[in-house]
Amino acid sequence: MAKIDFGGVKEDVVTRKEFSLARARKVLKNETIAVLGYGVQGPAQALNMRDNGFNVIIGQSKKFMGDWNRAIKDGWKPGKTLFELEEATQRGTVVQMLVSDAAQKSIWPSVKKNLNDGDALYFSHGFSIVYKDQTKIIPPPDVDVILVAPKGSGLNVRRNFLSGAGINSSFGVFQDYTGNAEERTIALGIAVGSGYLFPTTFESEVYSDLTGERGVLMGCLAGVMEAQYDVLRKNGHSPSEAFNETVEELTQSLIRLVDENGMDWMYQNCSATAQRGALDWKPKFKKATLPVFKELYKRVADGSETRRVLKVCGAKDYKKKLDKELAAMRDSEMWRAGAAARSLRPKEKAKVVTKATKGVGGRKKN
Repeated sequence: MAKIDFGGVKEDVVTRKEFSLARARKVLKNETIAVLGYGVQGPAQALNMRDNGFNVIIGQSKKFMGDWNRAIKDGWKPGKTLFELEEATQRGTVVQMLVSDAAQKSIWPSVKKNLNDGDALYFSHGFSIVYKDQTKIIPPPDVDVILVAPKGSGLNVRRNFLSGAGINSSFGVFQDYTGNAEERTIALGIAVGSGYLFPTTFESEVYSDLTGERGVLMGCLAGVMEAQYDVLRKNGHSPSEAFNETVEELTQSLIRLVDENGMDWMYQNCSATAQRGALDWKPKFKKATLPVFKELYKRVADGSETRRVLKVCGAKDYKKKLDKELAAMRDSEMWRAGAAARSLRPKEKAKVVTKATKGVGGRKKN
């Protein structure tokens, strides 16, 4: 592993240069990787591994025909590379649990009875293992239990792979039965197209992930946007103006500058007035939100958030309720204004992706 300085703290990371795709193929040459679930992470990781030359099969329940048909559309063949969950588990030597966290609890009895000595049980989230008192997922002692957690949605795991960038991932080992669990894990991280990999534990991964998605990445971002938009509208600003000053400028301009060289560089490339206001108001927002983040982390650590996830997301009518909640967001004035703004953006030529697009990050073969 290479030592990289992250803000004055040196951390170990694994790069593609250190652990090549060729090495990953060698480590996994005798493995059959069974991806359970073709919903969010499943398609991206499975397609990336297939494009990278690994032996991949899909396990997907026909009860969810939308996902089953999507797998067929993506080239997976029923009876050859596409199976019901139980049969895929039986065939796999690496079993990737990529169904939702709530679904993992329900399918676990079937998965457990079909694991064989020396198999690897793979997760992309520490949820089921860390909160085993709630999920009842306790792996048998004769399997490796490993983690590769891409730091992005399935959509971006695939997009970044096809662009050649890859997406960064954390990796960890909970149980090393074979004595080869770490090498297996890193090889799988390279196989799914990681830009680089950094070590973690199942507990650290799930605490940071649940906090992040409820906080800055999703929950906080949406809530703060709605608050600013409402204030602007109530003070007489048009929907277009309120949306552009709240969302469009952030997503289409400023966040891209942050991505390039950091927050300070973005500030340096804005007007002096904007820069001054940002520097003066940043401490106020930190002071206002710090108690919320402390409460959030406490709820993650004590299991309150996972209890809610399992209770609500595991309900039979959850999909209907979810659709209603998302529709309310989509149909709000702010996001209807957003749809109008997106429709007015200049159209870019679509990038053509061919079967020649191969390689650890989607690079074309020479």
